[in-house]
Amino acid sequence: MQFSDRYGSAPSAIARPTTDRSSEGTEMTTPSSGRRMDGGRALIKALEMEGVETIFGLPGGAILPVYDPIIDSPIRHILVRHEQGAGHMAEGFAHATGRPGVAMVTSGPAATNIVTPLCDAYMDSVPIVVITGQVPYAAIGTDAFQECDTTGITMPVTKHNFLISDAQDIPRIIREAFHIATTGRPGPVLVDVPKDIVDPKNPRSAMDWYWPEEVDLPGYRPVTAGDPEAIRRAAELILAAERPVIYAGGGILKARAAEVLRELAELTGIHVVTTLMARGAFPDDHPLALGMPGMHGNYTAVTSMQRSDLLIALGSRFDDRVTGKVPAFAPEAKIIHVDIDPAELGKVRRPDVGIAGDARLVIEALIEAIGELGGPSRQPDRRAWGEQIREWQQRYPLTYQPSEPGEALKPQFVLETLRDNTPDDCIVASGVGQHQMWTSQYWKFNHPYTWVNSGGLGTMGFAVPAAIGAKVGRPDRMVWAVDGDGCFQMTAQELVTAASERIPVKVAILNNAYLGMVRQWQEMFYEERYSEVYLSPDLPDYKMWAEAMGCIGMRVESPEEVLPAIEKANEIDDRPVVIEFRTDSREKVYPMVPAGLSNDEIIVDPAHGEGGH
Repeated sequence: MQFSDRYGSAPSAIARPTTDRSSEGTEMTTPSSGRRMDGGRALIKALEMEGVETIFGLPGGAILPVYDPIIDSPIRHILVRHEQGAGHMAEGFAHATGRPGVAMVTSGPAATNIVTPLCDAYMDSVPIVVITGQVPYAAIGTDAFQECDTTGITMPVTKHNFLISDAQDIPRIIREAFHIATTGRPGPVLVDVPKDIVDPKNPRSAMDWYWPEEVDLPGYRPVTAGDPEAIRRAAELILAAERPVIYAGGGILKARAAEVLRELAELTGIHVVTTLMARGAFPDDHPLALGMPGMHGNYTAVTSMQRSDLLIALGSRFDDRVTGKVPAFAPEAKIIHVDIDPAELGKVRRPDVGIAGDARLVIEALIEAIGELGGPSRQPDRRAWGEQIREWQQRYPLTYQPSEPGEALKPQFVLETLRDNTPDDCIVASGVGQHQMWTSQYWKFNHPYTWVNSGGLGTMGFAVPAAIGAKVGRPDRMVWAVDGDGCFQMTAQELVTAASERIPVKVAILNNAYLGMVRQWQEMFYEERYSEVYLSPDLPDYKMWAEAMGCIGMRVESPEEVLPAIEKANEIDDRPVVIEFRTDSREKVYPMVPAGLSNDEIIVDPAHGEGGH
């Protein structure tokens, strides 16, 4: 076996269990006396042992020996139309369920096609396991047909990757892959499988089945419990702060810490901002909720962080879209920074108290420490701070100008209508661009794990396949994808997958005939020089395209048609639905902090006066 040298492995230390959880119900055996098996069957059996119920994938020559035993497995395989779709579906599944998503594709171009989802999952700490086929081991390095250096290409965008060289290693490597993907800071893990290792006709694929009971990776020891002394110092800072803000990031959701976050906020009375990746981690209808900060965050969330004297950063990473110009970010604030990844502490902003650990465990310890130090009654009078926040909320709410009769739809109106006419726990997936920011701004996320989004990489084409993956993981929930016309054209073919598999996702396309966010930047920063950004409202015909893919297609052009179309879509539960909403291309996302500027230079909607500043 070969694999990148980031974590060690100790195969000799692996224990052999005595029971087998696979569907076949056979007794566990040891390598020396075990049941002989080929590598392809062993790989599928190992996935069954990990509890995998669904694989998103597309077969090809190098991975065919692994696809053959799927026929006899209880694992559901969903045949995608492009390997990128498989990766995003695995991500959507993981976002919605908290369990690792699994994708499997063949070698060469299939492997390179799934690099984008791997990078997307890496940036957003999404646990997925991707299996790729590879040319026979002896052919590696010979430029064989459809050979590429998959592990070399993916090393910078995976948490870890493996190249299997011995069929006997398969159960252990699959066990380790899932362990690495789901522990510590979650992330994508890739397993590259040479064809001869899994081909039953090749002697190199013969192995004795076993299942490792434990994982022993000497170089991999995530720290989960925070340092007690640091937690006590953090509690003292919280009890002393006059203008504190909790800066909740996506790590809250990864740690399943939404409930304890609410407990901490209510105990201390401290307001909470939720980053783009943390939407839903704290309910938007809570009196302490401030909503999303950042480049397109609301005025109050951005400014309260900027004027705070203490930022309690929980599972957040001081992303440049949140901080704006880093030296000018929250200049008077002390920083408590909690993150499962020690490398994040001090990477962008040096913390006054840095705590490496699992967000849920650290918050629980913080609550306990606050109680030991005298509880919230020890805090200073923060009524003036609360009044200031309420004044900002009243003066600078999110706003837009409704469309006049005969004008194109306003995207915010479409989203408000969709939000108000779907279940409270509806899962929403978005693409990337203006529609993504409007959805995050105008939707009310009152439940965790209802927002499926590409935050770090900002991958156009994410929404449709991610929504399909989310619906597969949570078939009991309604799932809507909100997409732009530019995004939709990148991965729309996966609606063929959804239609053929009877996965009833619903898609709202906000068609403004432009690459909207690019157009907005050209309008604001390039003197309205609209270079290569126009897409056309009519090419393609989205309604006919949707119907050609087996979906119900609708087109909406006037405000009075919006609600009936949404209600009709909500009633359809046996196939995908696509609604094209013709929206106003002139509409821009406000507020906005221009790239490279301070959050103090936030531009608000012109309706607020003062020239929008």
